[in-house]
Amino acid sequence: MRRRPARTAALAAAVLLALAGCSSEDGFPGEGPRQGSSAKSPGTAAPSGAPAASPAPATGSVKVVRTLTTKLGTPWGLAALPGGDLLAGSRDTGKIVRVSAKDGAQTEVGEVPGVVKGGEGSEGGLLGLAVSPDFATDRLVYAYFTTDSDNRIARLRYDEAKPAGQRLGAPDTVLRGIPKGTVHNGGRIAFGPDRMLYAGTGEAGQRGPAQDRKSLGGKILRMTPDGRPAYGNPEEDSVVYSSGHRNVQGLAWDAGKRLWASEFGQDTWDELNLIRPGGNYGWPGAEGKAGRSGFTDPVEQWKTSDASPSGLAYAKGSLWMAGLRGERLWRIPLDGTRPAAAPQAFLQGEYGRLRTVLAGDDGGLWVTTSNTDGRGKPGAEDDRILRLEVS
Repeated sequence: MRRRPARTAALAAAVLLALAGCSSEDGFPGEGPRQGSSAKSPGTAAPSGAPAASPAPATGSVKVVRTLTTKLGTPWGLAALPGGDLLAGSRDTGKIVRVSAKDGAQTEVGEVPGVVKGGEGSEGGLLGLAVSPDFATDRLVYAYFTTDSDNRIARLRYDEAKPAGQRLGAPDTVLRGIPKGTVHNGGRIAFGPDRMLYAGTGEAGQRGPAQDRKSLGGKILRMTPDGRPAYGNPEEDSVVYSSGHRNVQGLAWDAGKRLWASEFGQDTWDELNLIRPGGNYGWPGAEGKAGRSGFTDPVEQWKTSDASPSGLAYAKGSLWMAGLRGERLWRIPLDGTRPAAAPQAFLQGEYGRLRTVLAGDDGGLWVTTSNTDGRGKPGAEDDRILRLEVS
């Protein structure tokens, strides 16, 4: 069940593309541009030469075990609680629901105050979610979201004893000042194996921020849980970990604790990057494997029609990357810092746009669809969370 624009819409979009010279988050031309004191803490990101597991097999398999839940509105962020239940955030409403891993029942947790979606076609709102690595004691949920003035990261205390819909405390902002735009707000956040908080940001549809070391846009950021520059960052007084990114929406660590990121290109190449501290990944001077001095080339690249990547997860020796416009799940088997074989595509066109991929403790995956975001064609049951077995 393909979800494609009508031929007339595509033709009109092509005209807009010729005028604007850019494309949208999900790669449909004309739907908005795709462009675009230090605190010490235990541990730093693993070096690029960290050991890895045995190479993943060249071929794998995917089985959709079940649809966990349905009828979610614009789901974006997804995070697992201790015990297995999930927190899912709605980009447009700013609300977070708890989804039972047992039967898929949804319970509203609360609403993140200050979330601003923006106008039609906006990619802003409530984006990434992460759960504190010390959640059992501190009960903190982290959210990346768009406000009237910027994108920011805040933490909220989750009190399960309170009534449904009132379980989130007041937001405590840990980082503000990430550039916002109608498009390219980034938004993925995750705690790494070093217990530091990482964030992928976008360049807000502008070409300048990605190469501006003073800007938080077009970067991958690394910070302590309270938002201070993490020990071991390239610059001790900055949360900037890498630069030259266009719009990062996927972060994952492999068995060797190496950080990988999925990134939207503009009109030609989407990217999978191996992230090294201080690395410059080229945008806007390079898109895809350009071989330009001073820039780090991606490890893999895809035509934007095949990917437009968002979520990224690691399981069973492979990276798993969700595609929006591509409407498929990509498997990238790893052999250390390189692909062990060519990427494989699964679920192509079966569930529409795929937004977030989350690895489970048992090696399986949770995947969210993204058909109610204004760029898909939602069915009666959209959007949904799928449970996958992979190998």
